[in-house]
Amino acid sequence: MTPQTFELRIPDTAIADLKARLGLTRLPDAAPGEPWAFGSSVDYMRDLVSYWKDSFDWRAQEAALNQFPQFRVPMHDIDLHYLHVPGVGPNPYPLLLMHGWPGSVFEFVEMIPRLTDPARFGGDPRDAFTVIAPSLPGYGLSFRPGQKRFILQDIAACLHDLMTGVLGYRTFAAQGGDWGAGVASLLGQTYASSLLGIHLNLLYVPREKVAPSSDAEVRFNERVAHFLKEETGYQLIQGTKPQTLAFALTDSPAGLAAWIVEKFRTWSDNDGVPDSAISRDRMLANISLYWFTAAIGSSFWPYYGRLHAGLPISPDHPVAVPTGYAAFPKEIIVPPRAIADKTYTNIQRWTEMEKGGHFAAMEQPAALAADIQNFFRPLRAAI
Repeated sequence: MTPQTFELRIPDTAIADLKARLGLTRLPDAAPGEPWAFGSSVDYMRDLVSYWKDSFDWRAQEAALNQFPQFRVPMHDIDLHYLHVPGVGPNPYPLLLMHGWPGSVFEFVEMIPRLTDPARFGGDPRDAFTVIAPSLPGYGLSFRPGQKRFILQDIAACLHDLMTGVLGYRTFAAQGGDWGAGVASLLGQTYASSLLGIHLNLLYVPREKVAPSSDAEVRFNERVAHFLKEETGYQLIQGTKPQTLAFALTDSPAGLAAWIVEKFRTWSDNDGVPDSAISRDRMLANISLYWFTAAIGSSFWPYYGRLHAGLPISPDHPVAVPTGYAAFPKEIIVPPRAIADKTYTNIQRWTEMEKGGHFAAMEQPAALAADIQNFFRPLRAAI
């Protein structure tokens, strides 16, 4: 398991093929009603496809990622891709930083420098981390056609082995949102002795209706009911028929973008279009990486695992390591503290963030980086 240096370089022919396919896009008609009421807006997608074809600069996004040291290592029957960015400070601490779906390592381009070199941004160099940011197994640059599929438990085992076996860290910190939060939670649950603590911007709590004893729990019930009724269709498709959906999204870049963009809009803190919360170029960098690697089908597998193998994070299987939580107001569901405490039994920091949603690392990189530093500072001091 010897890591090899890696640099992202998509062939010119693949970029030309993408542009040609975008030029042949056949858009659907727009259903009567509000533009985003039934999914991605046709007018928005028409403009986005045009921009992707004629104005988007993939090479600039590629260069932004290549500013960080990258590696690939053969392990768990795949070639795992990861960024390994040394910290600048007297004692940088290893931080495993994890994306989710439909994200990628492009989520962290703006945040990594704030974590590795805080003094550059007016912070304390003693808060510096050495950041290890993998492409989750089955995602992006940790995918090749025909490889085995990974559910959440498999991802956690693979990344634990990366940190402790390949990189040799005895203990480390972990942070994540979306599936990255699930992996961090599983690491804290299953490999507690390896974890200094975990910082999350999404909590895994039961989705059942609770008997409310506060206004917060009434709002929680309302939000969960709305989510289960209106927003879980993608989970059922990706979790039951991932192969069928993969045909469409692997063949049509416009279809892939529409599937992902709707999530960027629904889950971010925006003013009606996702671009107001997330840079259009960074959003398209994420989508383009799914396109160029043809990894969209494989990326569905944690959903398949959740429906068929269960989610081993619950009050019956709690997480007891020190936990920090950044509660962004437009996150999919922000549970009341009383509910969260049943699954995460050692929450030491709970921060109500002023602005931001599900894609916090892209929406609010400075605020998220600061909360990560503030949570781990006393834990590091106690080592």
